[in-house]
Amino acid sequence: MIEKICMVLIFVGVAVGVGIYCRRHAGTVDGFILGGRNVGPWLSAFAFGTSYFSAVIFVGYAGQFGWKYGIAATWIGIGNAILGSLLAWWVLGPRTREMTHRLGASTMPEFFGARFQSKGLRIAAAAIIFVFLIPYTASVYNGLSRLFGMAFGLPYEWCVIGMAVITCIYVVLGGYMATVMNDFIQGIVMLLGIVAVIVAVLVNNGGFTEAITSLSLIPAEGSEMAGPFVSFFGPNLPDLIGVIILTSLGTWGLPQMVQKFYAIKSGPAIKQGAIISTVFAMIVAGGSYFLGGFGRLYGGQVEMTAAGTPVYDSIIPTMLSTLPDLLIGIVIVLVLSASMS
Repeated sequence: MIEKICMVLIFVGVAVGVGIYCRRHAGTVDGFILGGRNVGPWLSAFAFGTSYFSAVIFVGYAGQFGWKYGIAATWIGIGNAILGSLLAWWVLGPRTREMTHRLGASTMPEFFGARFQSKGLRIAAAAIIFVFLIPYTASVYNGLSRLFGMAFGLPYEWCVIGMAVITCIYVVLGGYMATVMNDFIQGIVMLLGIVAVIVAVLVNNGGFTEAITSLSLIPAEGSEMAGPFVSFFGPNLPDLIGVIILTSLGTWGLPQMVQKFYAIKSGPAIKQGAIISTVFAMIVAGGSYFLGGFGRLYGGQVEMTAAGTPVYDSIIPTMLSTLPDLLIGIVIVLVLSASMS
């Protein structure tokens, strides 16, 4: 318990410290919201990636789709990297940066208002963002609270309040630069954490070969396929393709991601950022869904509903509850990083 608490406290201290350090960049409106439109490719790419892959991906989607498709769920992470990151940077990046700079727009509603000379469209865009980011944020908090409940026994409310207060402090103090610098640090934690967790879970199940063998013996409901959860495309390819498209292209319109293109430096920085962001997504998203593919090995421990279906948000926490305290601490910081970004 002491190890886990210390890791969280160090993480929180670094986040607030970055916010204090970045106060000098937040002296103007443009500096506070966009970091002076001079953010480098590494910071922008990691900020894009960490905003993309939150606790929703690691706890919710990885558990849900890993349970449904097995190892084939890894294709979702690969699709996210190519369609959701690389293609988004190629298609949206250069023109978005150019147009928002030319119009002097700092936010998505401001861009719509200036681009189409419409105050009504600007208000509508702001209202849509305000309304629909609430359930999105709630899902992030839900994923985080389950892990904190597993590790510390803390109630949901304390997790929500704590994360909100910490995020508020460093964003208000340092603005956008504090956000992207913290995202960079959080991204490194996510990269190292996902690799460590995958290795630990596989070792916990006798190694990669033993885990695959055990998974291959589990049948899929309504399918006569042998070893459906270790097959190349899983037990239901059409549904898998639909999930890939939904989770990849749906993010193109998220304001917290598109705004990363507003602030990046012009020129080569966008091309460099595209490569960095794609590699980041391949490791984090691909690793998360690959990990979720082994969820059925814990079928006897996963929380079930009255109808006999699994509570998807409980799958990943169940898998992680068997790990040593040090690794659980790493996972908590990993998901805290993903959620706060």
